Amino acid sequence: MAITTRGGSVKGTLYLYKRVPKRYASVEPRKFVWISLHTDSPSVARTKEAATWEQMIAAWEAKLAGDTADAEQQFRAARDLAEARGFRYMRADKVAKLPVEELRERFAAVGGFKDQPDKPEMIEATAILGGAQSPGLTISKALELYWTLAKDKTLGKSEDQLRRWKNPRVKAIRNLIAVIGDKDIHDITGDDMLDFRNWWMERLEEEELSPGSANKDLIHLGDVLKTVNRMKRLGLVLPLTDLSFKEGEGKKRPPFSVKWIKEKLLAPGALDGLNPEARAILLVMVNTGCRPSELAALSAKTINLDHNVPHISIEPEGRHIKSKHARRKVPLLGVSLEAMRAFPEGFPRYRESSASLSATVNKFLRENGLMESNEHTLYSLRHAFEDRMLAAGIDDRIRRDLFGHRLSRERYGEGASLEQQQALLQATAL
Repeated sequence: MAITTRGGSVKGTLYLYKRVPKRYASVEPRKFVWISLHTDSPSVARTKEAATWEQMIAAWEAKLAGDTADAEQQFRAARDLAEARGFRYMRADKVAKLPVEELRERFAAVGGFKDQPDKPEMIEATAILGGAQSPGLTISKALELYWTLAKDKTLGKSEDQLRRWKNPRVKAIRNLIAVIGDKDIHDITGDDMLDFRNWWMERLEEEELSPGSANKDLIHLGDVLKTVNRMKRLGLVLPLTDLSFKEGEGKKRPPFSVKWIKEKLLAPGALDGLNPEARAILLVMVNTGCRPSELAALSAKTINLDHNVPHISIEPEGRHIKSKHARRKVPLLGVSLEAMRAFPEGFPRYRESSASLSATVNKFLRENGLMESNEHTLYSLRHAFEDRMLAAGIDDRIRRDLFGHRLSRERYGEGASLEQQQALLQATAL
């Protein structure tokens, strides 16, 4: 290593002059390099030479790492190379908005431009001018990163405390993926989060949960995604605000009116854009009032189309049901019977995970002007069914049996038979 001036001048800026190690020949075509030490003082230059050379080595290493097809490694290498050159990595759109002086410094650091720059120059330009594409980061990958980025939150925790700290975050992420899919976190939209909120809204009602259950999920979800966004410096504006539930919210959805169901939901072709299984489940709900999750779990054993009273059985078949009262038989009539005949073995698409069902249907109805109001959801069909039974004068005991609700008094006898239920429901069927 030598400290010298360039061009033979006696006084002026001093440079390091050194042979390039063979290891870096692919990213540095010169055999020798001149590296400015930004001083004309030999004593100052001596103090800077080791650190300057290490910086150059770091830059070449970053270039080597950037010469790869792996998107994540390329992006990381671009950031390292920018830092080795004394710059913070920024996306190209952010670089373009820098003050002119800072922009000039970045362009100057890239070196001379050619009509056809070689690969090393392209790697350097990409790093300093922000051309590296951020690698895809899925929701599940974000959770994996979170464990390493949030180590400060686990200090001093016992194994049991760590498990109890991790589990709700795992559950929150799993719930989100079940509803919107394991998409890139850059692609999460406001509609995705509204779909997730609506899914929770229906759970609050269906499972008689408190708003706090949903809010905890939203808090843990926000903790994971916001931490990754901040610590990885992604600069995303995540749609995580104004999602929490107020006390009492989500307890009851308004019913669809009979007129709306007939003229909008059951209009010819209205539901054609919905996938066949989701469409059929919606139609089965119309005249049964069953919970979406109950219908998603049906199988060939619990669908009885050849019986003298076609019906479905809500059973704990490979799953838990809401309560002992939820176990029941429900007659099939009208559009519900017709839809069920198309799926005599059930709905495999949603059997193992019904979480995305309501989100899919709610999104479709909302986007196609088929929601009667902003407060309506798929679950509103359940309320509409009860209103029609009430209007038809069907006894409270029978209504509760059909809905799987407990009685407020002692339950005597077997209740109405399938034949009796079928006869009574004829007046309500659409």
